[in-house]
Amino acid sequence: MAEQYYAKKKYRFAQILFEEVFPYVKGTAEFEDTYYKFAYCYYYDKDYLNAENLFKNFVETFPNSNKAEECEYMRAFCYYKQSPKVDLDQTNTNKAIGLMQAFINKHPGSARVKDASNIIDLCREKLELKRYKSAELYYNLGFYKAAAICFSNVSENFPDSKKADEYKLLVIKSYYKYAEMSIPAKQEERFEMVIKECKDFTDRFQDSKYFAEAEKYKNLSTNFIKNIKNEQVKKAA
Repeated sequence: MAEQYYAKKKYRFAQILFEEVFPYVKGTAEFEDTYYKFAYCYYYDKDYLNAENLFKNFVETFPNSNKAEECEYMRAFCYYKQSPKVDLDQTNTNKAIGLMQAFINKHPGSARVKDASNIIDLCREKLELKRYKSAELYYNLGFYKAAAICFSNVSENFPDSKKADEYKLLVIKSYYKYAEMSIPAKQEERFEMVIKECKDFTDRFQDSKYFAEAEKYKNLSTNFIKNIKNEQVKKAA
């Protein structure tokens, strides 16, 4: 009956019966297939938390099974399915990345490597967006130094991102606003920081559509420092 329910996709009924027959099939040739289908019952029922644990246990119980590779992948995939919205805690997203990478390292010739790599990319995009949103919030609230540090972290942690040049420009803009709002005694060194970030931008992103904007902030900062020094000379005179 468990097999029939499974075939008919009535997974909740199937899992109850599979669990009841475990004591009778344990140690027999049928146990592996029964446990395999039992794990999938939870997966198809969208209970990814229990499914992940069962796929893990399958690999540990049947390490030499021809289904072990599949179950390793499915364990990682269950963490991906539990990955929440961007604004929430991303522990499961990080676990999905770690397990998918471990799967690729262990099974480099597997047909599932391409899917595993795609899922890693999707998870990294989510982590990237989460960090960007945090930095953007600091910027919108006017905490420009914190925003600059956060945008810098996004740029450094995701160097291959399609938006790497945009993040770097936001670092520049944040430091510029921070310098602009600073007390006169601190402005020169903080505008120097803007110029330093602009030079780093022009070295790394010469073909960026934001190149001219980065140059603009460098020129503004340079002129601001010149004005500060001119004022200092006048006062000294």
